[in-house]
Amino acid sequence: MANPSILILAGDGIGPEVMAEVKKIITWYGAKRDIHFDVSEDLVGGAAYDAHGAPLSDETMARAQAADAVLLGAVGGPKYDVLDFSVKPERGLLRLRKEMDLFSNLRPAQCFDALADFSSLKKEVVTGLDIMIVRELTSGVYFGEPRGIFPDNEGGRIGINTQRYTTDEIRRVARSAFELAKRRGNKVCSMEKANVMESGILWREEVQWVHDNEYPEIALSHMYADNGAMQLVRWPKQFDVIVTDNLFGDILSDCAAMLTGSLGMLPSASLGAPMANGRPKALYEPVHGSAPDIAGQGKANPIATILSFAMALRYSFDLGAEADRLEKAVEKVLADGVRTADLMGPEGGTPVSTSEMGDVIIAALDASL
Repeated sequence: MANPSILILAGDGIGPEVMAEVKKIITWYGAKRDIHFDVSEDLVGGAAYDAHGAPLSDETMARAQAADAVLLGAVGGPKYDVLDFSVKPERGLLRLRKEMDLFSNLRPAQCFDALADFSSLKKEVVTGLDIMIVRELTSGVYFGEPRGIFPDNEGGRIGINTQRYTTDEIRRVARSAFELAKRRGNKVCSMEKANVMESGILWREEVQWVHDNEYPEIALSHMYADNGAMQLVRWPKQFDVIVTDNLFGDILSDCAAMLTGSLGMLPSASLGAPMANGRPKALYEPVHGSAPDIAGQGKANPIATILSFAMALRYSFDLGAEADRLEKAVEKVLADGVRTADLMGPEGGTPVSTSEMGDVIIAALDASL
C-alpha cells in the first residue's frame, strides 16, 4: 500500500521555522517507528503571493484536496498589509477551509502541569485542564448572505451580516463533537444564544436531535454562550467537549487558549467529510500567527505545530498510540524545565532555540522506545 500523503504549507513568518521541527519528527517516525509518509511541500499566504500573485494557487489547492492531511504553519505579515483584501495572505487559508469544506474545527486547551503557573488563572483552576472546543467553521455569520455595508435613507450607512445555519450544517458538526466525546469523557456541552437568536433555537434543537437519535449514551448539556465564557474562566474543568457555532467558537476558543498560558502551545485541526479512503479531509495548524517580529531569529516555540502533527497522527492516520507518544515527549521536555523564550518565567534562565526544542523532543521520543 502507498504511504499516507502529507502536504506541508509552511507559509510566512515563523511558519518555516516551526515546520522544520515537524519535518524532523516525521523523519524520526520513519526511521525509528517504521511509520512512513509521502511528504510534499508548497506555498501559501504571502509566500504564494510573492511567487504566483495569489495567496493560494489553483495547483496548490488541487494538491491539498488530494492529500491525506495538510500541515500549515502560518500566514501573513506587515509586508502584505497594503494588498487588496482579495489577495491578502489570509485569503489562502480561508480558501483551503472553504473549498475543502473543513466544517469541524478542533481546538484543544490542555494545560501541562509544568506550565500551570503561566496561566492568568489560579494554578488549582487550570492544573490538569484538558478540554476540546469544536467550532463550526464554514457557515454562520462569517459566511451568511446578505452581508455588506450599505447606504441608508438618512445619509448614513448600515452594516449587515447574516447569521445563518441549516439542519445539515448543525447536525454534522454535532456528530463530530459526539464522536470526539466517545474517545474522551463522554460529555458534550453545546453553546449558543437560544434566548435571543432564532439560529440559536435551531442550533439547540438540532444538537438535541442528534443526541437523542444517534448518541443517547453521551451526556449532553446546553449553555448560553455568554455564560459559557464566564464558566470557562470560573471553573474550566467542568467541561470536556464544547460544540458551538462559528462566531461563538472563534471567541470561546481564544478565551480557552489563554487558560493554558501561551499561544505557542496550542494546536488545532480542521476536519471535513471522509474521502474515498475513509480519512477525513483535514488541515492541521498551530493557533499562533506568523509572529513577524521574531521570524528568522530562532526564538519561535515549535510545540504548537508539533502538537498539531500529533493531532494528525490521531485523527487522520488512526495512530492514537503514536500521538500519545509524541504528546508525552512534549510533556516530559516541559517537566524537565526546557523552555523557549515565550515560556520563560520570572526566575529567568537561558531559553533554547526553535531547533534545540525540536532536538530535545526527539531525544525524549528516543527515550520512549
